[in-house]
Amino acid sequence: MRALTWQGKRDVRVENVPDPRLREPEDAIIRVTSSGICGSDLHLYEVLTPYMEPGDVLGHEPMGVVEEVGSGVDNLRKGQRVVIPFQTACGHCHLCELGLHSQCETTQVRERNMGAALFGYTKLYGQLPGGQAEYLRVPQARFTHIPVPEDGPDERFVYLSDVLPTAWQAVEYANVPAGGSVTVLGLGPIGTMACRIAKQRGAERVFGVDLVPERLERARRDGVEPFDLRETDDVPAAIRQETHGRGSDAVIDAVGMEAHGSTLSSVGKLAQHMATLLPTGVARTVMNRAGLDRLGALYTAIDCVRRGGTLSLSGVYGGQADPLPMLTLFDKQVQLRMGQANVKHWIEAIMPLVAESSDPLGVENFATHTLPLRQAPHGYDIFQRKSDGAFKVLLQP
Repeated sequence: MRALTWQGKRDVRVENVPDPRLREPEDAIIRVTSSGICGSDLHLYEVLTPYMEPGDVLGHEPMGVVEEVGSGVDNLRKGQRVVIPFQTACGHCHLCELGLHSQCETTQVRERNMGAALFGYTKLYGQLPGGQAEYLRVPQARFTHIPVPEDGPDERFVYLSDVLPTAWQAVEYANVPAGGSVTVLGLGPIGTMACRIAKQRGAERVFGVDLVPERLERARRDGVEPFDLRETDDVPAAIRQETHGRGSDAVIDAVGMEAHGSTLSSVGKLAQHMATLLPTGVARTVMNRAGLDRLGALYTAIDCVRRGGTLSLSGVYGGQADPLPMLTLFDKQVQLRMGQANVKHWIEAIMPLVAESSDPLGVENFATHTLPLRQAPHGYDIFQRKSDGAFKVLLQP
């Protein structure tokens, strides 16, 4: 089959790789019909290269049609249309029963002391081949799938794999009070969808912060109050001015470890870049024990939130030695929640909005580019550079 493979920093290629096959009774094989390029994929493209190997198949936002099921899968049939969550989970361990599917005790990558195995996402998370391919093997398929209607375009459902549940969890964790305010840092796909969900769930004021003109304009059309980092010298002060001097009730950091803007961020950027130039084994040790993130967004979030408010982190962080302003966090009595989205925990709440004919979350027009799989390297390039208006890219084999 054809699949997008990682070959090095900023080097991804569509190649012929072996077709996936059933290995365990609870496996399934799906024929992929659509798969998104995620901002997290860009971390592999740019930063987390020490944990990648040439030939790794990328992608963790797939949907498609069931081709084959193992003997232990009694709730899927050939020809059924499904979305595949970005994480694999059993659905019956203690943590799954608590709704913490991203921490599944059955699929945890214990040798790395990490949570549930993820599709297409490095040795840290199990090195499972990803879904930017013609076919995908799905472990723990009895639980690791989301049935969707047979009709309707893929764009209606594909974001159930990651974007929608990640944004939904970000808003849920933010604990925005009814009629309250939330600041969303980063207006990429997750941040934009978090803004829409926050408004859908009753936030009175939603502030969005970014520096890409097209993203700011999109947010404005959604009823978000945008702040342009290129024009606003002090975003936290501007937010306080709009909120009676307090700061917003909640802040969602949808940027994560590649933020821009502070001296510490510059140090983190240099550390990330230098790690990618080291021999693989040395680079892994550096990232494990001395990794630094670019913390501009996190520091801005801490400054923007009101006293007693909540920070919700959905942007990915990977550093082990990140300095945190504990005095400020403690003094402001800030609540902090974070983590990989527990995809299936939120599907029951999200599905009615996706299925609604009025499309209240705007999923059908969410992607700016739909490309054939053979053009995936181009899709990564424009998404990474934010060129050609690239906001969300879907690949279709």
